[in-house]
Amino acid sequence: MSHPRISARVRRIKPSPSSAAADRATALKREGKNIVSLVVGEPDFDTPANIRAAASKAMDNGATRYTMLAGSVDLRQAIAAKLKRENNLVYSPSDIIVTNGCKSGIYSALEATIEAGDEVIIPAPYWVSYPDMVIVCDGVPKIVACPESQGFKISPAQLEAAITDKTRWLIINSPSNPTGASYSAAEYRKLADVLARHPHVLVMTDDIYEHIRFDGRATPHLLNAAPELADRVLAVNGVSKTYAMTGWRIGWIAGPSDLIGALNTLLSQAAGNACSISQAAAVEALNGDQSFVSESVATYRTRRDHVLTRINQIEGLSCLPPDGAFYLYVNCAGLIGRSTPAGARLETDGDVAMYLLESVGVAVVQGSAYGLSPYFRISIAASLDVLDDGTNRIAHAVSQLR
Repeated sequence: MSHPRISARVRRIKPSPSSAAADRATALKREGKNIVSLVVGEPDFDTPANIRAAASKAMDNGATRYTMLAGSVDLRQAIAAKLKRENNLVYSPSDIIVTNGCKSGIYSALEATIEAGDEVIIPAPYWVSYPDMVIVCDGVPKIVACPESQGFKISPAQLEAAITDKTRWLIINSPSNPTGASYSAAEYRKLADVLARHPHVLVMTDDIYEHIRFDGRATPHLLNAAPELADRVLAVNGVSKTYAMTGWRIGWIAGPSDLIGALNTLLSQAAGNACSISQAAAVEALNGDQSFVSESVATYRTRRDHVLTRINQIEGLSCLPPDGAFYLYVNCAGLIGRSTPAGARLETDGDVAMYLLESVGVAVVQGSAYGLSPYFRISIAASLDVLDDGTNRIAHAVSQLR
């Protein structure tokens, strides 16, 4: 009997729904269709000039060879300084590892720590890749639905109920993709009180959107509220969203030395060091002029407020104001059960997303991709003209429903 060419672990997972939606929108554009894509989760700004110049200078100076596997000393020192300056977290450069983007870092951390059958608690709505990363590592995603009525955040009671003897990780993303929900220090403290009763549970904090928030305050970290958890927390971050550097692929993980050591061993065989030129650019991003950060966040806030008003004026749609990130998670429960002009009944948020794409050429991602329906996600990482065009088309499409 012949064996499948593709491994069982890969057959168990699915391609990223957000990537698939972006690819679908791109394909339709290539076919000549007029598509407004509100899918892609990356800044629409260019990487700041000072960061690009640092990369060019690094190349001219010959910084094109391998760095230390954990990352260059300069970059790990810059990350340690950033963590102290911005987050009041103290890490030695030796307790930091640089990864090929945050995504690779999260996956590698799970690969280095999960045994078959271990459970990972993932509050929903979640970033689309978390559950499949757990599955490919032979773990079990423990999805906890966090409804709009509690701000899309996990409650202490929900966390307590989800923990078992098999729980290995809790993953927290704040501000969150797709909802923009952000935990307060007080909310973290209550979650930490639960975690205190379960010392076997590790916590991964995905902090990639920390600077993109709309109340003018710094994003609190779990370890600010509960420093006693330091030996159980991996803090994951990177330069991609804050500095418009998605394509540079630089993330990092800070944490206890045994976990960082295990990551170093795994990545020494699996990936090697992150791009040396990108690392030099990231040093400048962290140490250099920070004015781009506040300017871009002000732009995102203007877009958020504008699109939020437009969406909440459309009958059948509603949206909570996100605390941060650059997405709106739109409640489309009012459209479920209605019929399109062609007579098709909208049964799911996937149907709603497909109707918007096919009827008015607006690409969004359905809420089922993030584990909580009926919603769809809009990215506001686009110009106001594009966002106006998209929301006008959505309003027209909804007005045609019966």
